[in-house]
Amino acid sequence: MSGHNKWTQIKRQKEKTDAQKSKLFGKLAKLIADEAKKAGGNRNSAGLRAAVERAKAENMPNENIERAIKKSTEASAALEAITYEAYGPGGAAIIIEVLTDNRNKAAQEVKVILARHGVSLASPGSASWAFMKSGMAWTPTASIPLSPGDSELLLKISEELEDNDDVQEVFTNAE
Repeated sequence: MSGHNKWTQIKRQKEKTDAQKSKLFGKLAKLIADEAKKAGGNRNSAGLRAAVERAKAENMPNENIERAIKKSTEASAALEAITYEAYGPGGAAIIIEVLTDNRNKAAQEVKVILARHGVSLASPGSASWAFMKSGMAWTPTASIPLSPGDSELLLKISEELEDNDDVQEVFTNAE
């Protein structure tokens, strides 16, 4: 009769949702810290306001938002925004936006995830031609139809990339 305890089931569900929230809040805190550093702590800047609104939309506590802003105004490691490009299954272009304090570590983690699925990084500019930057997002200008198998593999790759702490967004031009 093990595993039939109601409290144990609730505890496991709570652990799972808390882990997901923690990962999301960590990414949002990095984004807020980067925008606050760019704005010099000015809360009225458009980028910082947008990042805070995004965090509030995800129900991030105000205390965590304030801590991220305060942390960025103090002397600390500078966060770098890096964009990686790759071609995935079926020739789909992939743009990976990363926010990290260690460029080499982030590059290796992205390379390992892509290599695990038989994909490698492309040179800068080789995949971005298929997108147009609008605000904080990349919008595909040309889309590519994928077979069901390729579509499933691309979904796995993007989910694994988004599970990485440093990866902020993954964009693709697949239909």
